[in-house]
Amino acid sequence: MISRLLLLGAGRSATALIQYLLRHAPAENWQLTVADAHPAHLVPVLAAHSEYARTVPFNTDDEAGLEALVAAADVVISMLPAALHPLVARACLRHRRHLATASYVGPDIAALHDEAAAAGLTFLMECGLDPGLDHMSAMRAIAHIRARGGRLTSFKSYCGGLLAPEAEGDNPWQYKFTWNPRNVVLAGQGTARFLEDGRLRFIPYQHLFARTETLTLPGWGAFEGYANRDSLGYRAPYDLADIPTILRGTLRRPGYCAAWHALVRLGLTDDSYRLGNPAEMPWADLLTAYLPALAAAPQPLPHRAAHYLGLAPDGPEMARLTWLGLFSARPVGLPDATPAQLLEHLLTEKWALQPHDHDLIVMQHLFEFELDGQPRRLTSSLAVVGDDAVHTGMAKTVGLPLGMAVRRLLRGEFTQRGVVIPTAAGLYEPVLDELAADYGIRFEEVETA
Repeated sequence: MISRLLLLGAGRSATALIQYLLRHAPAENWQLTVADAHPAHLVPVLAAHSEYARTVPFNTDDEAGLEALVAAADVVISMLPAALHPLVARACLRHRRHLATASYVGPDIAALHDEAAAAGLTFLMECGLDPGLDHMSAMRAIAHIRARGGRLTSFKSYCGGLLAPEAEGDNPWQYKFTWNPRNVVLAGQGTARFLEDGRLRFIPYQHLFARTETLTLPGWGAFEGYANRDSLGYRAPYDLADIPTILRGTLRRPGYCAAWHALVRLGLTDDSYRLGNPAEMPWADLLTAYLPALAAAPQPLPHRAAHYLGLAPDGPEMARLTWLGLFSARPVGLPDATPAQLLEHLLTEKWALQPHDHDLIVMQHLFEFELDGQPRRLTSSLAVVGDDAVHTGMAKTVGLPLGMAVRRLLRGEFTQRGVVIPTAAGLYEPVLDELAADYGIRFEEVETA
């Protein structure tokens, strides 16, 4: 029996997913349709697989086109921006089609749970990297701890998409974009909340990047982590309602967060208002507009900024800001933009992956638990290096778990219905096993007293 798969969106994170689907299409008897706004780049990729794969142009504003594509599929895989998933999900409900994505469960999707379950549909969400592999690997470790009689007292989980050391070059941030640049620029906005020793903790956005934790991944050195927006939402799906400490965060290389904190303090990550600026406005003029007016003898702009921020003019934070070109005559490039849009425009060039670059995905879970009355600590670490700027570690760790889950859904091996995330052993165990056996993607665990 032929199974018809529809993949909506074929951006930078979809390369490994497409390769996986093409690899298994003949044996699984799949017919794959890849719908993308600019499908020309897919033609050479699919040329050797024309008997079971095709591309079609797709505009996200074309609701009639979406309806027709969904109606012709058995399973819809969406790699579209998360804001479009409710539209796709409702189309899947109308046509009684399963849905799988790597994006978070938003309120609009969560509200469809009962209707999807009643229709016998699976809306599998959060099945990529983070969220996705974080759920699967954490649940496996938690299950193993509990099977031994352990009682969890602390769970911290961090993830980051970074650069392999050889790709860092002279970039003092040790960072380039491997996913949506806008999400990076707006990361952390709001207030982070988590539990620490049974107490609720909050970190407002203006202090988030100044309060970090240092972690070490074996073989990869030191990283610093900052808290994600809401860690408390993971207590229920992980069955950790009574755990005293729970925190989820993002990893960066040391020094990144202090420099990003300076950008926050300058106001350059604000996306709430437009500046009314011309595109030709130099970055130096924009920075000058954010600093207090001169009250003494003129000073070079970097020194004025350093004084305002309380930083050493020759310190590492100022070196990172200077490297970006914030004090230069470089035009901001966009008219009447928000500060965050201007920063994103600048970083999209400065932090662009080059063809020879290798990205690095890092994830670490830190578990503390009691076993036979004694405290124990389990550290579970993952590192995945990309092949190049197209076949990235980000694409592998986002796309492969999603493809593997869809394969098992179509085989009837995964039967949960409604809106679900991959926290059931019946899904995460085979996916983690396949990632390790076929792709070398595995978590390394170290337990200590």
